[in-house]
Amino acid sequence: MTEVLAANSGSDIAAWMRSSGLEIVLLIVGAMLFGRFAAFVRDRVTTKIDSGFQTSDALVRTEAAKHRHALAQVVTWVVLTIVYVLVGMEVLRRLGFSVTGLVAPAAVLGAALGFGAQRIVQDILAGFFLITERQYGFGDVVQISVTGSSEPAEGTVEDVTLRITTLRNSDGEVITVPNGQIVKVTNLSKDWARAAIDVPVSAQADITKINEILHEVCQKAYQDPRLEPLLLDEPSVMGVEDLSLDEMNIRMVARTLPGKQFEVGRDLRVRVAAALRKEGISETT
Repeated sequence: MTEVLAANSGSDIAAWMRSSGLEIVLLIVGAMLFGRFAAFVRDRVTTKIDSGFQTSDALVRTEAAKHRHALAQVVTWVVLTIVYVLVGMEVLRRLGFSVTGLVAPAAVLGAALGFGAQRIVQDILAGFFLITERQYGFGDVVQISVTGSSEPAEGTVEDVTLRITTLRNSDGEVITVPNGQIVKVTNLSKDWARAAIDVPVSAQADITKINEILHEVCQKAYQDPRLEPLLLDEPSVMGVEDLSLDEMNIRMVARTLPGKQFEVGRDLRVRVAAALRKEGISETT
């Protein structure tokens, strides 16, 4: 009798493996292959978007391109999430669980976890509006004020999903920010940027002469074949920005390509220091 039961049990398991078991394996393998395929398509799309910027810096891209890049990442994430959930439900059904019978327990569990899931829902909703409103996209240089943090997260946007935003700062560190905790975003590379250079000089210095020197620096910088492609127009001298008994600050500004304000600012500071030193005028420290 025991041998008969064992034989029947073995035949049942073999039959299940040939039917539901095989289907479960195929579903899991299919989900994995679909995930690889979706990642491949996403990479092809983003590579095609970036192909127009091979001769320039990755930060210098149109707002539409940055939005499409972020949108491709978000759409892939959403599609994969839906597919994995559906596959999980099918696997449970083939394991003998009644999906409809799980509705009531799921409702109770959902109510219990509702308070804990509020932050996740908040992150997803915030991410949805970040993408649709085009607040920033892949390659943007941003400063993000985060709830509970005294210092903003600053860096280049490397990834955007409905739940998180991933940045890489100048030190190469990767910063992950939940979208629901973002309070304020300062986009430093949207459409165009501005480099501001404050030149501190003695309060007794000849302002007219210094302005002439700085105007000459602006003209030469705009005529420089290396620097001119980064500038949208000729830099200008705004005049005295700050004044005290010992020194005054004279401000220069330059409109640049997105993300290039730091490079332009460093170059202009070197030019200003050299020009003032050549005329025998020293900057105050």
